[in-house]
Amino acid sequence: MSEAQIPRQHEAVLITAGGGPEVLRLGTRPVPVPGPGEVLIKVAAAGVNRHDCNQRRAGPEHEPNPVPGLEVAGVIVAVGSGVPRSRIGERVAALTQGGGYAHYVATASPLALPAPQSVSDIEAAALPEASFTAWFNFFDVLRLRPGDRVLIHGGTSGVASLAIQALTAIGYEMFATCGSDRKRAAALGFGARAAFDYKDADLAGQVKAATGGQGVDVILDVSAGAHLAADLEMLAPDGRIGHLSAGGGKDLSVPLRILMAKRISITGSLLRPLDLLRKAAVAERLLRDVWPMIGTTVRPAIAATFPLAEASDAHRAMERNEHIGKIILKAET
Repeated sequence: MSEAQIPRQHEAVLITAGGGPEVLRLGTRPVPVPGPGEVLIKVAAAGVNRHDCNQRRAGPEHEPNPVPGLEVAGVIVAVGSGVPRSRIGERVAALTQGGGYAHYVATASPLALPAPQSVSDIEAAALPEASFTAWFNFFDVLRLRPGDRVLIHGGTSGVASLAIQALTAIGYEMFATCGSDRKRAAALGFGARAAFDYKDADLAGQVKAATGGQGVDVILDVSAGAHLAADLEMLAPDGRIGHLSAGGGKDLSVPLRILMAKRISITGSLLRPLDLLRKAAVAERLLRDVWPMIGTTVRPAIAATFPLAEASDAHRAMERNEHIGKIILKAET
């Protein structure tokens, strides 16, 4: 597609009000114009994430862009100033600041990574949010070290399904918690050494038994601290917990004595507000460490695919919490 062929208007999924999935409606918007340092992507597929559901429930007045969507796969069709024109025509998997549920989206050039040729557009759209989140949290925030044992709560989420595969491939011992036999089996298939029922009253005891009594060194938690007592018990000395969900603004009450006795660190992060320079540094590490494994050692798990016009159904599927891996929207033109 030449730049002259780019339309002025395109279809996009709009958050029309705060509420349930029914507030998502297909509408018409101006095609974004890439600013300095940006690229314009013709979207082939977009990933669906929890943030999108939270944004939808909050309503359009809480975001500058009423179009959700934090990751896409597609082809660069135009570039802003400062971006080499040689990028036009490049097939990419890109992290965005919103707007991905559409036929076109603009994003910062460093966050549009070359899509691995070994995966489809659907699979490529499942990569950016999960890989950026995993690598930033494990290596920047949680300071993952060689030999650390790692546990992820929610072992079949988009982040976990990719992280378990990738970290296992580079030598880490991975563990997971899940809510069903089906999901525990899937986590084992991704490479987890053991997968536990997070509802089990003796969760910490089971994790310690599986690690020879030593416990785990790092926990990534998407449950807003729902398993904090077990986490503190199963952590080894100098262990670290990283939170990916704030639970709608939930307060976290921590028993200081065990925190001090084990020298436990509790932290968390939000990827979207992270400044571009830090995101770009993560992108460079992904290209070096993860991208060579995509399509062979590591493959995105796709739970379901929906047409763009059925974004409301995709959100319903997300909120049923039965999926394993990623839910993807396909932008059909």
